[in-house]
Amino acid sequence: MSQMLKPLSQAPLGKTSSYADQYDASLLFPIARHDKRIEIGVSGTPPFFGADMWTAFEVSWLNERGKPQLAIAHITVPCESPNIIESKSLKLYLNSFNHTVFTDIAAVMAILRQDLSAAAWHGVASQGAVGVRMVMPNAFDAQSIHELDGLSLDRLDIDCTRYTPAPDLLSTTTGEVPVSEVLVSHLLKSNCLVTGQPDWGSVQISYSGQPLNQEGLLQYLVSYRNHNEFHEQCVERIFMDIWTRCKPTRLSVYARYTRRGGLDINPYRTSHPAALPANIRTARQ
Repeated sequence: MSQMLKPLSQAPLGKTSSYADQYDASLLFPIARHDKRIEIGVSGTPPFFGADMWTAFEVSWLNERGKPQLAIAHITVPCESPNIIESKSLKLYLNSFNHTVFTDIAAVMAILRQDLSAAAWHGVASQGAVGVRMVMPNAFDAQSIHELDGLSLDRLDIDCTRYTPAPDLLSTTTGEVPVSEVLVSHLLKSNCLVTGQPDWGSVQISYSGQPLNQEGLLQYLVSYRNHNEFHEQCVERIFMDIWTRCKPTRLSVYARYTRRGGLDINPYRTSHPAALPANIRTARQ
């Protein structure tokens, strides 16, 4: 029988926590995507593909001689998984590696894949897989910093008066030749659903269809400023608002959020099968 998920109120987020330094997979706390998707009009198969790309900068363990090892982990959680993984629980889980002996990095990657996949598909019979890639210190210098490509919406001199999501600000210019464009803003800010702490991000919108009203789009993105929702949920809400109101033929929404607790989360949603963006951090990350 599938196990039920625990309610969000039992998540470690927003609570004082003890930090285990011995491996403990039970620290991972999955949260169902379903309820928040119902809010945005997704009741069956979502009209998007994509993944949540995490970067974990604080991964360490002991080798068989007791010497600390460390790495950066790139984690890819497919958006078709039924659950997201609550970020503080992932931090606590990774900290549980700190005084645990592993034979080599392959063993660390194997246990990460096993545990994260089990959490992302917790509660359902069919299981999928979470991707894990590790970068060791000898390759740190090759890690890139690159801003999201596209035309900056932030260049626009606009009035902003609404600070909770206002999809009615979205519109297209009718009667114009359809366009394919990539638009970027660094002004995305929302708040954690549980703690209310600010989440800062940059967002890239790749769009084909009737031209978007760029001023309205920027005002719409700014309207998330007082909104409480997890990163993954915000990106899906942005995608669905543009998808349903502006009716593009193709749409991708990609956000990169600044890190907290040694983790950053970078959700990507697209209307059509496509390769994931390279998980390259921006200057603010």
